[in-house]
Amino acid sequence: MPFCFPALRGLRTRLSSSALLTLGLLAALAAMAAGDDWPQWRGANRAGVWQEDGVIDEFASPQIDILWRQPIGPGYSGPTVAEGRVFVTDRRSEPEPVERVHCFDAVTGTPLWDFSYPCVYTISYEAGPRAAVTVDAGRAYALGAMGHLHCLAAETGQVVWKRDLDQEYSISDDRRMPIWGIAAAPLIYRQLVIVHIGGRDNASIVAFDKASGDFVWKSLRDQAQYSAPILIEQAGRDVMVCWTADSVAGLDPATGNVYWRHPMEPSRMPIGIATPVVNGDRLFVTSFYDGSLMLRLRQDQPSVEPLWRRVGPSEKNTDALQSIISTPLFLGEHLYGADSYGELRCLEADSGDRVWEDLTATPRARWSNLHFVQNGDRTWMFNERGELIISKLSPEGFQEISRAKLIEPTRYQLNRRGGVCWSHPAFANRHVYARNDKEIVCASLAAD
Repeated sequence: MPFCFPALRGLRTRLSSSALLTLGLLAALAAMAAGDDWPQWRGANRAGVWQEDGVIDEFASPQIDILWRQPIGPGYSGPTVAEGRVFVTDRRSEPEPVERVHCFDAVTGTPLWDFSYPCVYTISYEAGPRAAVTVDAGRAYALGAMGHLHCLAAETGQVVWKRDLDQEYSISDDRRMPIWGIAAAPLIYRQLVIVHIGGRDNASIVAFDKASGDFVWKSLRDQAQYSAPILIEQAGRDVMVCWTADSVAGLDPATGNVYWRHPMEPSRMPIGIATPVVNGDRLFVTSFYDGSLMLRLRQDQPSVEPLWRRVGPSEKNTDALQSIISTPLFLGEHLYGADSYGELRCLEADSGDRVWEDLTATPRARWSNLHFVQNGDRTWMFNERGELIISKLSPEGFQEISRAKLIEPTRYQLNRRGGVCWSHPAFANRHVYARNDKEIVCASLAAD
């Protein structure tokens, strides 16, 4: 694999290729030793926050230099990074349909292992698994689009345990299987791995022992949608927030007991994809058809009260924020998100009133997407054209600092407008890892 570390460009004429490669590897290893991992959906705590310093202020050129790239197949799941390894899933349809989990060396991109299993889709959009792999304590937890849950040894890819959740919990019966399949990344809580699957018989949310795979608890009769659960602290307790097809609910993650539940039934179809976001005592969710909901998290007891709900006349004529894929940012007293046709908006958190709208971050189109990651006072955005944007967001407006192409759109995820990049990138060890339907790439974001 050719390497082109920015800090080493000036040494090209004086160093042999082998010496350059060695220094590049040492630089990457040093960055990794001092850096942070991205072991699950939206990084540590699922907050979309990238804590590392020592990263670039702007891009050196319109095209970001790629450190390594490896071929993979179609899939919506974003990469995760832990302990020197990168994990990503895809789907191959020939010669037989299988879902696959891949593991690469984070520094060199060298394939370390891959694991596959037969998987016939009865869902729409066949681009592959949706849920990011969750990595914890030397194990990788992969949840497939049809409900196959595998616990794999992170170092070797060997199966520790597995469960067929569709078969066990009758997800496909009575139209409980979401039209786009199971999508919410597994959540680790202490000794449990918790999944949002929408199964029958009070098994919308199910917890298993993370080491053995043994069943521990199940909760809620709600149907599934696509939003990943999160952990918060409320009234001195750990609370797992789950946004299902029927409600936003707060559960005791140790037992599955319901602390609170606020109804939010879909007007047309379950379509909630964005992860709930929390700031202080406020919790926000946003849906393409069903608009915005802001709840207050009471701190004297684990319960909620509605603050406001806003929905426009249609998904094209929207009110407040009606996101499809993009999880918004909740900064101070304002929310920032991508609306139904890609409009970057700022809202007042206390009312949902729009402060401003910008149409330059991503092209205007139905379902146009932005992924937001906050690093200090900078907001990094990855848009559906495969561009990485460094910006600042404030009530005064969108300030674009620098923009460059990271990866090309592909057509398997959406065969329109020349394809899209809808998978969330990972930011780890001062690098970015991103995928489309043909390859996964890694680029350095370290300052010189």
